[in-house]
Amino acid sequence: MSEPALPRAHGEAVLSANMRTTPEDFVVEELPGFEPSGAGEHLLLTVEKRGMNTGFAAKHIAQWAGVGEVAIGYAGLKDRHAVTRQRFSVHLPKKVAPDLSKLDFAQGEERLTVVEHTWHAKKLPRGALAGNRFVLTLRGVSGERAAIEQRLHSIAERGVPNYFGEQRFGRDGDNVANARAMFAGRRVRREQRTLLISAARSELFNRVLAQRVQRACWDTPLNGEVWMLDGSRSVFGPEPFDDALAHRLASFDIHPTGPLWGRGELRSTGDAARLETEALSGEEALALRAGLEAEGLKQERRALRLKPAELTWSWREDDVLEIAFALPPGAYATVVLAELGDVRAVGRPG
Repeated sequence: MSEPALPRAHGEAVLSANMRTTPEDFVVEELPGFEPSGAGEHLLLTVEKRGMNTGFAAKHIAQWAGVGEVAIGYAGLKDRHAVTRQRFSVHLPKKVAPDLSKLDFAQGEERLTVVEHTWHAKKLPRGALAGNRFVLTLRGVSGERAAIEQRLHSIAERGVPNYFGEQRFGRDGDNVANARAMFAGRRVRREQRTLLISAARSELFNRVLAQRVQRACWDTPLNGEVWMLDGSRSVFGPEPFDDALAHRLASFDIHPTGPLWGRGELRSTGDAARLETEALSGEEALALRAGLEAEGLKQERRALRLKPAELTWSWREDDVLEIAFALPPGAYATVVLAELGDVRAVGRPG
């Protein structure tokens, strides 16, 4: 959802800055979701890569191992214009690893280095991570330092709206339009179909969340609210809002939710359901809803609120700001930065 811009929860922009001037300005470390078994037919690799997307790295590892790409597993996709550390698994039934020194790769600005390796019993599945830790460097920062630091304090205390980031909507932001065309009958490749379905669902969720941000109820309850337990996908409610729920909401144990569209009735009721229905009542939204239902997706929920963990910051120079924090799976660092102001990506994500 790029037009109009998604509303900020914390007020007007307090800075403008550049991001991704070099890959080292966007550092991402995958937080493991499990301990390796130490035995099995899958070689578990932790690699650090620079200027290289996950798909390219997976192909390189498959070629090194002499296996098909289907034998390679990874938990999540990582940007190209960044320095990232993540896990890959390689199915090697004979339990013999090729020469690890030959896996390291360096060509131009692209680099891949093996950091750790061990054996594991299963292929690394998508989503098998506890989250990601980011260290982001903003350059050319323009804005009043006191206001910027006050905004960062507010984000640390209150969190931010859990929007889907711009990465979901394609390099030129045209995935939603392409999804509508697909739903109307345009044929697309199977792998593209998955991306377009995700973009359509994300667009509808962002529209609901934008409405709640505009009405200042993105982190407070509405009548008929459905709640999600922090750190899980478990939901409950609606149920009457009482002191116990208020305490859990204030302590970030639970979060209000919005719909990930699909077949079936909204789980929310009352004011929450009315807002969701109103936000998704336009012609484009109705077309996306119908397309997602035709694809067979079922109604699900996503937390409206996102709280960055261990948020810290420091000034390297008067106009260079380093920000570090961790996010759960499925959350976007760019939506945290958006609450600060206009952060322009100099390097393009890949």
